[in-house]
Formats: sequence, structure tokens, C-alpha cells
Amino acid sequence: MAEHDESTTLMEKIVEKINDHDGSSSSFSDEDDRPSHTNALKSKIYRIFGKEKPVHKVLGGGKLADVMLWRNKKISASVLGGATVLWILFELLEYPLITLVCHILIVSLAILFLWSNASKFINKSPPEIPEVVLPEKCILAVASALTTEINRALAVAREVASGRDLKEFLGVIAGLWVLSIVGNKFNFLTLLYIVFVLLHTVPFVYEKHEDKVNSFAEKAIIEIKKQYAVLDEKVLSKIPIQQLLGQLKDKKRD
Repeated sequence: MAEHDESTTLMEKIVEKINDHDGSSSSFSDEDDRPSHTNALKSKIYRIFGKEKPVHKVLGGGKLADVMLWRNKKISASVLGGATVLWILFELLEYPLITLVCHILIVSLAILFLWSNASKFINKSPPEIPEVVLPEKCILAVASALTTEINRALAVAREVASGRDLKEFLGVIAGLWVLSIVGNKFNFLTLLYIVFVLLHTVPFVYEKHEDKVNSFAEKAIIEIKKQYAVLDEKVLSKIPIQQLLGQLKDKKRD
């Protein structure tokens, strides 16, 4: 009997151990599920760039991104101030570009020439003029990037002109129409300066107020999709695009 009681108590202890282990493992699993649940909620948050990437990485993550995000305020302010001075010279004062470049070269060459000759009489070392050589790899990289972007734009234009996607066609037409209105109000130099200022302010403001901007953008996208659905149901869906394309193909064959 004593042996039977000891065996039963031993079995009860083993069962209790197993139950305690299951309870602890379930609690750990619940704790592990919490961060996954929060990650799932974060992933559902609308983001303008589509992925959970910091703005610095989206902009390339290099020195250009540092300037655009004002990581070094002195450099960013100097770049923006220099662009503003050039815009004032060319746009407000109507200073011709070729004249400005020639005047800068004349003053620079005159100062260096006089300094080099005067250093012989005043017993000072002449100025060290660095040898500037453009690296071939840099020029080839820029040309390759431009070629890729131009080919991509031509591919998009071909896709839009093929008439396969009415939504994309209307979007491109609307964008070009808005750009034509803006181009009519501003000249090319002013438009370029406005884009430059926006590139130096919008990413910085977005990084500071990312959650608010994402929330507002999500509401705007939802509203635009609703309006487009209404437009598609009442107008676009009633346009016989496929029939028109079929008739054009038949005429070409004839």
C-alpha cells in the first residue's frame, strides 16, 4: 500500500509539472504574439512610400539625402541660400546666365593671375591651383541613369497610348494638363526653383510629422478612390473602348 501511495504521489507531481510547463509555454506564446500583433497593426498603417522605410533611405541614404533632410543645417541652408541667390539674379534682376558665367571667370582668372605674379615680389608662395579632372565612371553612371529614366518614360508613354488602361490614360492626361497650367503661370527657371525648394522642405516636414501626413494621405486616397468609382460607374464604364479599338483594327486590316 505504501508503495502504491508513493507511486500515485509521484504521478501527481509529474502531472503538475507538465501542467505548469504548458501554462508557462502558453504565456510565452501569448507574449510572443503581442509584438507580432503590434507589427501587424503597424503594417496596416498607410504609408505614402508604400513600405516601412525611413525617408532617408527612400531618398537614397547618401549625402544628398542628408542635405534634403537638413541633417547638417549649415550645408542645407547654404545650398538653399545659393539657389535663392541664383534665382534672384536670373529671374528678378534678369541677369543673363552667359554674362554671369563670363564675369565670374574673368574675376577669378584675374585674381589668380595677379596673385601668381605678385607672389614673386612679396616673397610669398603662389596659389596652389588644383587640377580638376572629371572621372569617366561618374559621367558614364549619370548617362546610364538618364538613359534608364528616358527609356522608362518612353515605355510608359507607349503603354498609355496603346489604350489598354483608361485609368492610367486619364491620370497622365490630368497630370500633363496641370503641368501645362503651371508652366503657363511660371517660366522654366521659376518652376525649377519651386521644385528645388519643395525638395528641401517637403521631405523634412514629412519626416517630422510622418504619422499625421500618412493619416491625411490615407483619407485623401480613400476619397479619391470613391470619386473615381462614381465616375467609372456613371461615365467611364459606358464608353465602348474595346469596341472602338476593335473597329480601328478592322479598318487597318481592310
